[in-house]
Amino acid sequence: MQKEQQQLAELVKGKKVAFIGAGVSHKTLIKEFVELGAHVTLCDKKNSVDDFGSYAETIRRLGIDLSLGEHYMDGFRGQDIILRTPGFEYYQKPLQDAMAAGTMVTSEVELFFDFCPCEIVAVTGSDGKTTTTTLISKFYEAAGRKVHLGGNIGAALLPMLPEVAPEDVAVVELSSFQLISMRKSPKIAVVTNVTPNHLDHHKDMQEYIDAKRNILLYQKQPCRAVLGYENEISRSMQSDCKGKQVWFTRLHDTDNGAFLRKEDNMLCMAEDGVVTPFLAQKDVKLRGLHNIENLLAAAAAVWGEVPVEAIQKVGSTFTGVEHRIEPVRTLDGVLYYNDSIGTSPTRTIAGLRSFNQKVILIAGGYDKHIPYEPLAPEVVAHVKNLVLMGATGPRIEKAVCEHPDFAASGLTIQHADNMQHAVELARACAKPGDIIILSPASASFDLYPNFEVRGREFKKIVNELK
Repeated sequence: MQKEQQQLAELVKGKKVAFIGAGVSHKTLIKEFVELGAHVTLCDKKNSVDDFGSYAETIRRLGIDLSLGEHYMDGFRGQDIILRTPGFEYYQKPLQDAMAAGTMVTSEVELFFDFCPCEIVAVTGSDGKTTTTTLISKFYEAAGRKVHLGGNIGAALLPMLPEVAPEDVAVVELSSFQLISMRKSPKIAVVTNVTPNHLDHHKDMQEYIDAKRNILLYQKQPCRAVLGYENEISRSMQSDCKGKQVWFTRLHDTDNGAFLRKEDNMLCMAEDGVVTPFLAQKDVKLRGLHNIENLLAAAAAVWGEVPVEAIQKVGSTFTGVEHRIEPVRTLDGVLYYNDSIGTSPTRTIAGLRSFNQKVILIAGGYDKHIPYEPLAPEVVAHVKNLVLMGATGPRIEKAVCEHPDFAASGLTIQHADNMQHAVELARACAKPGDIIILSPASASFDLYPNFEVRGREFKKIVNELK
């Protein structure tokens, strides 16, 4: 057992540890903690052990105590350690009471930060996190480093600990829910932007901003902070930086950070009085100006850590993360794109603006009660055929039809019963050279567990077209 794993074992052996919820990461950890000698209690809203389905057998086999149902938080009392999930709101009274009584409240990500032997690069922000995090990991891989990628992006990090060597690098995406209680910051931190988001889970905008600030507040020199210049809130975090601070910006030139140079459309890095152009905008394979920003942010994060060639190679070959303006196939001269990540109007607007021609758009889905008026002018300007489905279909149609330019635009609107029908309608009105894009501007929960499942079904249907 390596040193870090030993330290984790010493922390949990013989201790009473409560886990809030049995999500994917907790299932892995519960087993590990039991094996390390912890007395584990699982606290969950479910009413009985059988409600856990196939996991019930594991619960019985591992001899886990349960605190279930309406009063599941009663199980917090008397614990030595409580592991919360990002979805469990940090400022709930039972959790704060347990902390006041001396219980250590932590999370899978926080424990990873405590024990990780290698340097950590972490990204947060309201938009662009996943693509920026993925680009950073690809830069390190292109430079020959072993990368451990995780956090909000999918994989749990703490179970990776036995495989992490000091010369590796951990690249972590962090949400506000993970950051709200963090008291450690990464060696390299990126804040892409901060816009109103998740206000259904934070008591106010300030709590959300303060959560994001934790990525910077505990940095120790030597460290680096990369901040989005175009966003007022991320720009104002300059005063929180403890070490080297650089910007990324698509709209301004800067003498400190990564920027898009206006006169020749080169992505450049300015540092210590030297400007280094490293990639031509025309060579970037990622679609959309928002992705130029993600590329600038990622390059600013790794500058000096990896050779410029690694940044150039990835920047000129990487086509994107799945479900984010992802090319699916070309059939009969028509290009199909999967942008299922478009769960809100702003995401879909970014997708539509990524093409310099009018597209055929498939949109609509679960209703999160977001206004669709901001989407209307973009649809009128960028879409020639609109295929709508789901609960938000009529709401999107109403917003588009009420737009003053709708009548003159020649835009046609059709309604589909499901994804298969939507793809067939879109295909029927497409000519060679057209672009069909799924970008719903809505959540997926009406028909799918999440946007990934929605995107995969769209791709399956498109790939099976004859």
